[in-house]
Amino acid sequence: MSPDLHNHRREASVLFLALLLACAPAPFAAPVALDGPRAVLVSPEAPRPGQPLRVLAVFGSDASKVRLSLRGPSAGMEPRQTRRGGGPPYWVAAEFSAAPSGTFSVVVEEGRNEIALGPSQFVETAKGWSWAAESLYSAWIEALFAEADERSSWKALHEVTSDRSRNLLHNHLGLGEDETSGANALEMTPDCADNPYFLRAYFSWKLGLPFGFHETSWGTLESPPLAGRFVAGDTRRPDGPGNTVPAMRRLLTRIKNTVHAGNGRTALRADGTDYYPLALSRRALKPGTVFADPYGHTYTIVRWVGQGRKKPGLLLGADAQPDGTIGVKRFWKGNFLFTTSDVVGEPGFKAFRPIVIEAGRPRLLSNAEIAASPEFGDFSLQQEKMAGDDFYAAMEKLINPDPLDAEAALEDLFRALHEQLIVRVGSVANGEAFMTEHPGTVIPMPSGKSVFQSLGPWEDYSTPNRDLRLLIAIDTILEFPDKVARNPGAYDTGGKKTPDAVRRELLALQHKRAAALSISYTGSDGSPRDLTLEDIFRRKEAFEMGYNPNDSIEIRWGAPEGSAELKTVRRRAPASQIAKMNALRPWFKKRLRPAV
Repeated sequence: MSPDLHNHRREASVLFLALLLACAPAPFAAPVALDGPRAVLVSPEAPRPGQPLRVLAVFGSDASKVRLSLRGPSAGMEPRQTRRGGGPPYWVAAEFSAAPSGTFSVVVEEGRNEIALGPSQFVETAKGWSWAAESLYSAWIEALFAEADERSSWKALHEVTSDRSRNLLHNHLGLGEDETSGANALEMTPDCADNPYFLRAYFSWKLGLPFGFHETSWGTLESPPLAGRFVAGDTRRPDGPGNTVPAMRRLLTRIKNTVHAGNGRTALRADGTDYYPLALSRRALKPGTVFADPYGHTYTIVRWVGQGRKKPGLLLGADAQPDGTIGVKRFWKGNFLFTTSDVVGEPGFKAFRPIVIEAGRPRLLSNAEIAASPEFGDFSLQQEKMAGDDFYAAMEKLINPDPLDAEAALEDLFRALHEQLIVRVGSVANGEAFMTEHPGTVIPMPSGKSVFQSLGPWEDYSTPNRDLRLLIAIDTILEFPDKVARNPGAYDTGGKKTPDAVRRELLALQHKRAAALSISYTGSDGSPRDLTLEDIFRRKEAFEMGYNPNDSIEIRWGAPEGSAELKTVRRRAPASQIAKMNALRPWFKKRLRPAV
């Protein structure tokens, strides 16, 4: 990476990224946030007097009492809006109606303590990724997806970043880069493996931080994916007078053409990779953390929702589909798959390896350096060869530290499954629409394990990965009453009930919810078809063979033989494809995927 990339700074810019070192507090009250590490970012990079301005401050400890304001040459200025999130890291984002004229300070207050930060107290980002940069990145990710839930989706990542109410770095460079139209409008349509890289590259571009990725092999059962040549992304190299948008476009294209699922499944102990492994702890798994599953799907953690008395906590992640759609999913066994047996590479929760600049060149920190660093220190091999049950138990404890109300937990599982089915309705309908628009078409079906990872129309319209997750989700609900009865101490079961009594009550609730919740799909004849979750449970074996878009929609929803529902079927997959599906069916029955 060129040294000029990092030495290039707009002299008139008031982009402030500061790691504010410990400062002696005033003797009035013991501050919480002001005592620890903290960082401040002002956006846009070159504020214009009279134009809106944002300040994002991050802290290593509780910042619920922190206030932000501006102090200009003539007067102070209070924000028109303040948002909070975290943590850790804990953050406060303040929006001001207009930037003051002349030099101004950012005032950080906590109770009767305050720090006023002037230009001389701010440091540059030319040395690369630090605690400050990582914490600001985490806060930006959380703010970007704040208030999003499992029904939130966007047609592309640039739909998220073009929303000024979400994106704290909206038009940060002053190039119109986040507008929905115009010469500099930036389009971003990553798939799931690309999505974490797009987010990281975008943030790096905005702040002038180093960014890069490795050309990585796919790996085999015997050898995990191996990182090869490092590709440094010069996101700040201008094309024309200060315009870096074309360079960013080229970088995103190169990411799409290079990065794949293998990048996320490199060995946990390997140095010189894009990611390093984390401990399963609340402090380590902050927004921006990446989860690479064993079968090629990737999520970016975006938000934690605390546990309530009658409401389970949530861990939410964003993923992308092959068509570029961005969606939000909750962490649970039906979405986040984890196993370390018979898979290619080593999956789990990972963080981007920090890149520092030394002698004008980028260098990735080693695992040992990360572990020893006072700014990071979160390298961990806890997930190495970890059993799936232990992994999910550890995550359940993080998401819900207190014993869950058993009935509320079951209700929450039903909500998650219902959301999963609603998403499947759209996916299957997209395949049906394609087949309707192309009558007589037979989408080629890959052979063997390639069914789960392919390109073209099969990748776009088949659902083997989604249906495998659906089957795991169904099992999770059906097994829940027995799970609670076996381990009643992990749940609040409402008094001194016997395990068998608890099991019977949960089974009754299970039947009630399964009959009450339903989804609807449109049949081949255009008529609506309603299915309760009870119907779905009865048909679960059919979903082992329901992923082929060459089959009519009724078959993909498991219409029973001889039923009126099946009579409207208009096409069936060729016999050769059905034979391939039967050969793969044992994997679905085991709820596993062949290694890809």
